[in-house]
Amino acid sequence: MSVLDEAELRGLVPGVLGVLVRRGADFAAAEDAVQDALVEALRVWPEDAPRDPKAWLVTVAWRRFLDAARSESARRRREERSEVVPEPGPTPGADDSLQLYFLCAHPSLTASSAVALTLRAVGGLTTRQIAEAYLVPEATMAQRISRAKRTVADVRLDRAGDLATVLRVLYLVFNEGYSGDVDLVAEAIRLTRQLAAVTDEPEVSGLLALMLLHHARRAARTTDDGALVPLAEQDRSRWERAAIAEGIGILQGALARDRLGEFQAQAAIAALHADAPSTAETDWVQIVEWYDELVALTDNPVVRLNRAVAVGEADGPRAGLAALAQLDESLPRYTAVAAYLHERDGDASGAARLYTEAAARATNAAERDHLTRQAARLRRDLDLDR
Repeated sequence: MSVLDEAELRGLVPGVLGVLVRRGADFAAAEDAVQDALVEALRVWPEDAPRDPKAWLVTVAWRRFLDAARSESARRRREERSEVVPEPGPTPGADDSLQLYFLCAHPSLTASSAVALTLRAVGGLTTRQIAEAYLVPEATMAQRISRAKRTVADVRLDRAGDLATVLRVLYLVFNEGYSGDVDLVAEAIRLTRQLAAVTDEPEVSGLLALMLLHHARRAARTTDDGALVPLAEQDRSRWERAAIAEGIGILQGALARDRLGEFQAQAAIAALHADAPSTAETDWVQIVEWYDELVALTDNPVVRLNRAVAVGEADGPRAGLAALAQLDESLPRYTAVAAYLHERDGDASGAARLYTEAAARATNAAERDHLTRQAARLRRDLDLDR
């Protein structure tokens, strides 16, 4: 790394933190030491970049940890175990980032705390970003993360956490990177690939397939100025066919194991979308069947909402509206789905009103702008017809 690359530097953090924890540093102290090493890197690297950046960070962070440990008598046992300070050199080949994911998914943590801690310590998201994802005040999330850190403070990386929690964490990191202001997609896919290589669980493969299939459509999801492009309007020539083929192949291998899970079902739906030449040629009947499987697995109201859209495509908008009527109107995107189905049913005036309401409830600017444009388009068409 001849020139300081802050994005690359940030990408090294999980592995460095994992090394320190595996060597015996408690979680909170390890994170402090890594942050000190990052500050030193920003000062030194522009003039004297190391040949092995990760090894350099590990060495400096470990020294900082030992310095702090020696200042407290309670740390004497750890100091005696670690009297020799390693010099810069190759770091272990194992991916400590992945081990750190399992630490953050430790059985002693609740699922929400495990996800929050992993997003902060491994995913690199700020406390503010995590708080926004959970719809809680930043101070509340900071307290949750601090409590989680204390819980795993003295835990060694010698036992796995809960795999289901790890998968949820990876999926949340992927989603944050896909649509948020921090691009974590590549890291989420990389770690999921590695997890799939060392586990015998079809759900891991299902998650990897789902990530690849969604990521393959990324370039077509927005315009150059950031506006959302609905699936029906996307330029499918911009979809990455190699990633789609890989995702479908991985999914087929997982489904052949006959141990269906929610990520496999989601990937099957994504595969049907990705494999269709157009929206009109999509196998909507089979998509509804997969949503039925997903509902049976999760009974998730958001899944039922998405199923209503698929029913509207497979059996007509009035069937979709009937499925929608069974759901809670307070669900996120409920009004947007209602607007779409009413438009499909020929009720342009009602759809315009619902698109306006949905825009007012939107949680991000891109979605709000898209819904506002939909409402304006329908009103313009109504004015022209008068």
